[in-house]
Amino acid sequence: MTLKMAMIGTGRIAEGKLLPALRDAESAELWSVLSRDKSRAEAVAREFAAGASNPGHDDLNTLLADPDLDAVIIATPDKLHAEQAIAAAKAGKHVLCEKPMTTSNEDAESIIQACKDAGVTLGVAYHIRWHDGLRRLHSAVHNDKVIGDLRHMRVQWSFQAPDDGNWRAGSDVGKWWGLAGVGTHCLDQILWFMEPTCGDVVEVESLISKDFFKGPNDETAMVSLKFANGMTAELTTSVLFQAPTQFELYGSKGWARGEDAVGTTGAGRMWTSAGEWPFEVVDGYRLEIEDFAAAVRNGREPEATGEMGAKNVQILLKATG
Repeated sequence: MTLKMAMIGTGRIAEGKLLPALRDAESAELWSVLSRDKSRAEAVAREFAAGASNPGHDDLNTLLADPDLDAVIIATPDKLHAEQAIAAAKAGKHVLCEKPMTTSNEDAESIIQACKDAGVTLGVAYHIRWHDGLRRLHSAVHNDKVIGDLRHMRVQWSFQAPDDGNWRAGSDVGKWWGLAGVGTHCLDQILWFMEPTCGDVVEVESLISKDFFKGPNDETAMVSLKFANGMTAELTTSVLFQAPTQFELYGSKGWARGEDAVGTTGAGRMWTSAGEWPFEVVDGYRLEIEDFAAAVRNGREPEATGEMGAKNVQILLKATG
């Protein structure tokens, strides 16, 4: 079974990452495209060889009415996710939603419930879980105890915005800036590594700066977490400076760290206290789509579930008040 998927949204990540990944996926294919501009939807559909006879749309209901469509990838601004995901679920379409899943706890729960009621699969697009080095490290940490019992994790990811013109900088269709653009990935990595042995996050503290562009959303954010067993983690995001993306993971018997491994390319470098950690560069976007298609086909949960997406949103809300 090849999963016929619609791309909802034609922004930078959709065109630069998700659509090429969908084109290369073995178990899924691009079927149709939705954009605010129908001519743009049609052009993108042509560029990536969408399979539907009428592939370009500017109306969500028309796109969802296609009986041959199986699933949607939602890659629109964050505050639009809930309405689009719920509509897709009610139309019987499986939903792979870009991160963060929503901007409120209520919307997150509404998406989860709508997908359960409709009997469709819900996944959240945390592609960094498919980085080969991080995935191998995750297995080695939890199955082989290569650094002993986990004690602390730190992740930093920043980029330098030229101005505050990005939609994430405002409150119309976004709620967070750096935290939504990259911080939600940092948080997902922390939860992915730490929660299995450390339990749920029980305490969240943060320092948020909005003083440079003076807009409504975070520019630099430092978030500290405490887990049920007392272990800790921290993440830093910023839109004010360019720097290598870093992660550090500390255990009772060693450590692991990486530079530019947490990112969009599947590349970077990684080390443990025993030496360099080799890995293969792979397309995490393609692998997350193939995992989602396999989840639909086999009736199982995808790698990152709606409940995981909702937990991420809950912590972001606590961090930003």
